[in-house]
Amino acid sequence: MEEAKSTVRAVERALDVLLCYTDATELTLTEISSKVSLHKSTVYRLLASLEAKGFLVRESDGDKYRLGFSIWELAAHMSQSDDPGMILLPEMERLRDQVNETISLYVRDGRERVRVQAVQSNHAIRRVAPIGARMPLFVGASSKILLAFGEAEVQEQAMLEAELAGILREPFLQQLHETRKAGYATSVEEREPGAAALAAPVFNRAGKLVAALAVSGPSNRLTLEAMLEQAPVVIEAARRMGTMLR
Repeated sequence: MEEAKSTVRAVERALDVLLCYTDATELTLTEISSKVSLHKSTVYRLLASLEAKGFLVRESDGDKYRLGFSIWELAAHMSQSDDPGMILLPEMERLRDQVNETISLYVRDGRERVRVQAVQSNHAIRRVAPIGARMPLFVGASSKILLAFGEAEVQEQAMLEAELAGILREPFLQQLHETRKAGYATSVEEREPGAAALAAPVFNRAGKLVAALAVSGPSNRLTLEAMLEQAPVVIEAARRMGTMLR
């Protein structure tokens, strides 16, 4: 039993190391050790095992590690038939060309939202949206969509975390009510200074919430007035996307 627990723990630690690359392309042993809160000697052994299986590659200087080809080999065999990130990419590009701002697609994963697809704006000054980025569920336009049209227990859990972050319950719930009524959500500098976003829900043909479709950009360009004008376009794009999903 102890051996089994040890084996599972080693697997979990190795997966934690790989998950460090959701927001980085190269990491040092020290950086990974800090991220996973493990001693360097333990992390070094994990890195050696992952490198041997091709999941990580050590750079020629020997100091940094990046993802290896085994990751891409696995990704190449993922089924794309139900992957909204792949199915909806052409429509996201179409929306980007209409509004000329960065377009993102978010899904809920536990207590966070994850950006699963993005199309960058053509503006020189733009909102850069890295795929795989994780954000809290209680702040931002996309979070409002995922909560307002999501399950009650998810809303309550997010509400508890929001209160811990100093967000008042009643105004928070009122925002969710207004989001459901309007069919879209906006945010201006809620998560980071100088950024604004507009989001709408994507429902599949069975009426189930699948994702949040978001337009984001600098707040001095993507003003509240501009977002109100763009809202019907984004809602319609989200509706079209929903008809493409099973």
